[in-house]
Amino acid sequence: MKLENNFSDLFYSSFVYLLSILTIVLWGFIVMYSSSYHEALIHDLPHYYFLVNQVKFFLLSLFAAYFIKKVDFKFIEFCIFPLMAFSILCMLLTLFSPWGVSVLGARRWLKLGPVPSFQPSEIVKVSTILFIAKYYSSEKKKDGVAILVVVLNAALILMQKDYSTTMLYLASSFLLLLVCGCDFKKVFIIVMFLIIPAIYAILAEPFRVKRIVSFMNPNLDPNGINYQINNSLAAIRRGGLFGVGLGNGYYKLGRLPEVQNDFVFANLAEETGFVGVLLTLLIFYVILRIGFKFASEKYRDGDLVQSYICFGISVSISLQLIINVLVVTALIPPTGIPLPFISQGGTNLFFTVVETSIIYKLISDKKEEVQPVLKSKISDIEIEDGRKASLNISNINIGTDFTDYMDIGKD
Repeated sequence: MKLENNFSDLFYSSFVYLLSILTIVLWGFIVMYSSSYHEALIHDLPHYYFLVNQVKFFLLSLFAAYFIKKVDFKFIEFCIFPLMAFSILCMLLTLFSPWGVSVLGARRWLKLGPVPSFQPSEIVKVSTILFIAKYYSSEKKKDGVAILVVVLNAALILMQKDYSTTMLYLASSFLLLLVCGCDFKKVFIIVMFLIIPAIYAILAEPFRVKRIVSFMNPNLDPNGINYQINNSLAAIRRGGLFGVGLGNGYYKLGRLPEVQNDFVFANLAEETGFVGVLLTLLIFYVILRIGFKFASEKYRDGDLVQSYICFGISVSISLQLIINVLVVTALIPPTGIPLPFISQGGTNLFFTVVETSIIYKLISDKKEEVQPVLKSKISDIEIEDGRKASLNISNINIGTDFTDYMDIGKD
């Protein structure tokens, strides 16, 4: 029993969480570089071009993570509402100012002076999680306000012609709302109301209609709209059990366009095989398991805002992971959702690291709070004759030994 408790304490520790984050990020650099170097070369760019950009955003995220770790959580709570306002402002600037950047008809990026261009929709995802968590932890909460904020942000993302991010944003936000206690009937009515514009958004763009039709009939256009997904499946099959080796992938050499983005999972499967995929998913499992576990612990402790934050962040990353894998394996139509920590995309990596750094801070802070409380309780333990017991806290296991010490003198 003592060994099991020790293992459980270690598995759910901040150290394991941090180690898992760093491992998946470093592994992502390797996988993304292997997927992207050919794409860089054919565009007359250095072979390390995409990797360097990814590393830059990761280094920026480390500064943000360090700041988050050092500040008091009350300061983070204080910044939640201003951050929500800032994210909406960035969305408006992207849509209606000269600083908005359009790529292939989609206006999703914002370029402000020397700051690297970024996608404000990523800020919106984080700020919404924090906003809902803070709002529903208070007594004066009204479902209509939270739903209005979610729908407003979803509309702004939709206006940027980022339909897949809109769906992901709505799914993660509505799940968080339900967990926070929002009336299910209200969420259901909003979802039903949004079905009509969702159908219109699909039918308004012919290529989306083709995607749906081709998904239903994979052999309809194998060299056209189904070209990418067919090659994705071929790459996965070629990987087999152990893969063809890092750097030895074939389908990334022009057969899978933009493989370093949404279809990086296919190249991962081809080069590392089922074993590599399983180990990668195992790291994700550890990260998400710790996040959901800590969310449930904080809920039992009555700390609703921290519980909701951990749940919202974990469910958002989970949905991204699930959707990306389902797309690459042809189980749902292509959506454009990146694979967290691994797909090329500096903004997504930056905010994913920032999100997980918030959970890391909360886990670390709890550990720091437990030690002095435990020590103060142990110092007050008395045995039958009134003498205080002198105990070494470093040798105490919270799960088993501490209960034994509390029973001292009962015999």
